[in-house]
Amino acid sequence: MSWQFFVLVSVFSIEIFLPIRTDDRKTIERVELTEIGKFAIPRRARPTVPAHLHTGIDIKRPHQNYVNEPIFAVAEGTVISKRDDGAYAQLIIEHQVGKLRFWTVYEHIAGLNVSVHDRVTPARPIARFMNKEELNKYGWQFDHFHFEILKVAPIPLKFDPAKPQRLFNSYSLVCYSKSDLDKYFYDPLTFLRKQFNH
Repeated sequence: MSWQFFVLVSVFSIEIFLPIRTDDRKTIERVELTEIGKFAIPRRARPTVPAHLHTGIDIKRPHQNYVNEPIFAVAEGTVISKRDDGAYAQLIIEHQVGKLRFWTVYEHIAGLNVSVHDRVTPARPIARFMNKEELNKYGWQFDHFHFEILKVAPIPLKFDPAKPQRLFNSYSLVCYSKSDLDKYFYDPLTFLRKQFNH
């Protein structure tokens, strides 16, 4: 086998993992969701938020660690957007796995330790779940993180000097029908199961 072929094989054999710490980050059955955290469930309207279908999953904290419970990227990729302003802190990462291009969104997170243009791997945490102090400040309804997998590129945002790394947004609040949802998003659990069964 030539060196060039070996490099090509290595590039296309990127593994996908769960975004949380478990005994085996390739066993999807260990992931627990919040009561209203399933993909595609109807979400009621709230002040400033229209009724919509849930575009991702809300993953429960896997351990009773309220100090530094890590969150990982599911695959190698590049950070393309970072929002770090409170309860809606968010990272968006672009991935290319073989011919499959997709984007992952991590929201309601804290302790973000990556920046736009950083390369990430599943081996190193990109952020963490909120700690007790942050949950007391923002509300215990954020004792989870919201995770999405986009089929299409996220929405470019106009540059805001107050948030210089927030360059993209998801389609979280524009999915009012199943066809809207299927246009923009993968069901994360179905997507991960399929990758793990390869």
